[in-house]
Amino acid sequence: MQIHIIAVGDRMPAWVDAGVKEYAKRLPPSMRLRLLDVRAGRRTKGADLARLLRAEGERIIAATPAAAHVIALERTGRSLDTAELARTLAAHMRAGKDVAFWIGGPEGLPNECRARAAEQWSLSALTLAHPLVRVVLAEQLYRAWSILNNLPYHR
Repeated sequence: MQIHIIAVGDRMPAWVDAGVKEYAKRLPPSMRLRLLDVRAGRRTKGADLARLLRAEGERIIAATPAAAHVIALERTGRSLDTAELARTLAAHMRAGKDVAFWIGGPEGLPNECRARAAEQWSLSALTLAHPLVRVVLAEQLYRAWSILNNLPYHR
């Protein structure tokens, strides 16, 4: 099973890549975590935001493996606690199907992406910086896996 984090934005601070890589290397090869950056549209003063969002959405969809179970991360999505995340992760592992998490840009995900996603989740009722979402998601996926494997990481 592979987990794909597909996120808008391609010039992240070094700490973002370091954080995601740290949790990715802790996961076993049977549950590979892959981060893919999708180019964000240029947000200039007169930019057509609707067109930018559509283009970002097209790039997100194109970068997603065809058979992956897609989960859109949205502030208004369904909240899960860590135990629920672990149970959900276990179900995906049993199914052997790849999972793709979508993270939008400054304006979030376009309607086309939200409509195509199988689920919408929220990591927090707070609005999180998009670079931080990548690290928080990677850490929570590792935490869920550690619960499933009775590791002391989750106390």
